[in-house]
Amino acid sequence: MTERSAEHATFTVERTYDAPPERVFALWASREAKSRWFGIPSGGAYSLDFTVGGREHNRGGPPGGPIYSYDAEYHEILADQRIVYGYTMDADGRRISVSVTTVEFAPADDGSHLTYTEQGVFLDGLDTPQSREKGTNELLDGLAAAL
Repeated sequence: MTERSAEHATFTVERTYDAPPERVFALWASREAKSRWFGIPSGGAYSLDFTVGGREHNRGGPPGGPIYSYDAEYHEILADQRIVYGYTMDADGRRISVSVTTVEFAPADDGSHLTYTEQGVFLDGLDTPQSREKGTNELLDGLAAAL
């Protein structure tokens, strides 16, 4: 029998960007813009319906490595201010985590301040909060490069 576990964690990542909130928000709102920084795997599948109740799906992985699936549903979208969504992550068909994420956008001196907060449950030792936070930082680096 496989040993089961559930590790609960919350982390927050904050970034300041040299662009106004509406420009940073726009990089989350369209499939074309988000695909430039979100890490769409080569040969993978990606879809985005950026509406309340809409879904986002990203599936793929490195050659010879695990196939990851990211499935999200948007619960609240306030243009240029806040996004709230829930998502699941699977690796090779096994659920590794379930999360609720809030992304907040606010004006800053010469641009905008982004606050990303994730509340997750990491399952059966297949993923960890530390690994997810590291991956989130890498994604937000990609967001900065896309600006």
